[in-house]
Amino acid sequence: MFDGRARAAANAYVDRLERNLAEEGRTILLGELDRVLKTQTPYYATRIEVVDGNKIWDSRVVYGPWLAGIGSRNYPVTKFKGYDHWLVTRDKLNARKRGIGERLLRRYTGRM
Repeated sequence: MFDGRARAAANAYVDRLERNLAEEGRTILLGELDRVLKTQTPYYATRIEVVDGNKIWDSRVVYGPWLAGIGSRNYPVTKFKGYDHWLVTRDKLNARKRGIGERLLRRYTGRM
């Protein structure tokens, strides 16, 4: 128990959990884009990726903030207030994270 295996397994678990959550979030986000975008163009969706194993980002696509409603050209400058795809993704991922973590933990407890 004190030979370092438990710590190594716990660290591996956290790394894998972060990666799994980011991948699940990316999947949710792409589904949300399908929901909100009337005309699909693949450019934005193909730029959404998981970086550093634990972050989802849109590769700084210039109109990403505008789509999310946080750009300088959103309301009140224009009538477009943006889509809620990032917020819905966050909420759905928060609802799923415990189950994802518990399922994954079963694989690592035997190593501890």
